[in-house]
Amino acid sequence: MLGIILAILTAFFASIKDVFSKKGLKNIDEYTVSFSVMFFALPFVVPLLFFTGIPVVGDSFWEALFLGGTLNILAIVLYMKAIKSSDLSITIPMIAFTPLFLLLTSPLMVGEFPNAVGLIGVLIIVLGSYVLNIKKRKDGFLAPFKSLLKEKGPRLMLMVAFIWSITSNFDKIGVQNSSPIFWIVLKGLFTSLVLFFLVLYKSKRRSKQILTDWKVLVPIGLFSGISLIFQMTAINLTLVAYVISIKRVSVVLSVFWGYFIFKEKGIKERLLGSVIMVLGVILIVLS
Repeated sequence: MLGIILAILTAFFASIKDVFSKKGLKNIDEYTVSFSVMFFALPFVVPLLFFTGIPVVGDSFWEALFLGGTLNILAIVLYMKAIKSSDLSITIPMIAFTPLFLLLTSPLMVGEFPNAVGLIGVLIIVLGSYVLNIKKRKDGFLAPFKSLLKEKGPRLMLMVAFIWSITSNFDKIGVQNSSPIFWIVLKGLFTSLVLFFLVLYKSKRRSKQILTDWKVLVPIGLFSGISLIFQMTAINLTLVAYVISIKRVSVVLSVFWGYFIFKEKGIKERLLGSVIMVLGVILIVLS
């Protein structure tokens, strides 16, 4: 039960992080924002090591850190590109596909597989994504899916969902071979270092942007750090597929934030689609 509560808190703070990221991306490039997600989370996470201590590292830790961290860097950059290019309320729901991809990756990587009720929940999540763009139904049965994939934001976020279905398993391996906080810190240091050099290489304003826009970037890292702490602790208590599925409740919150904060349109079908996705998540939890 504690794992479920922590996963819900993960969803809430992840949605707040998305709001600040969307705002920041108006004037800041995606590479700098991606760097900030991890780097500015570290000051809030590193002090926790004084309370939890440095654990004995298992044999699979460094392999999980390198492989999972490298894939996570790609996912973060694509994530920021996605929410920068399209509405929050149509882009964020696409990450609800992660549980579907986890059906392929989790059995292979950590030996976990949901039961029949969990599988139905995953299919309902897919149905919800169809409803997100149901207005396109008049152009053909598969038109809602095709329309989503034609738009840059949802297309990129679908790629993120697939990458996260892999990195979520590496997260579990990393946590099991160390501790939740130690894993977050080492993963944050690794990704921050690589992303910093990426900022120097790709960003037009380079590192100057980090110094001048720190008031915008720090909250992104803060809420990212809080979300990560809850997530890593949760996956150590229950199945990866369940934690990531519950985390996708953030899609409903993102639809609300998109409508109320960014004045995005199509709230009715997007809200209905995201609610259906959450129903799928509930089935997975009950399973």
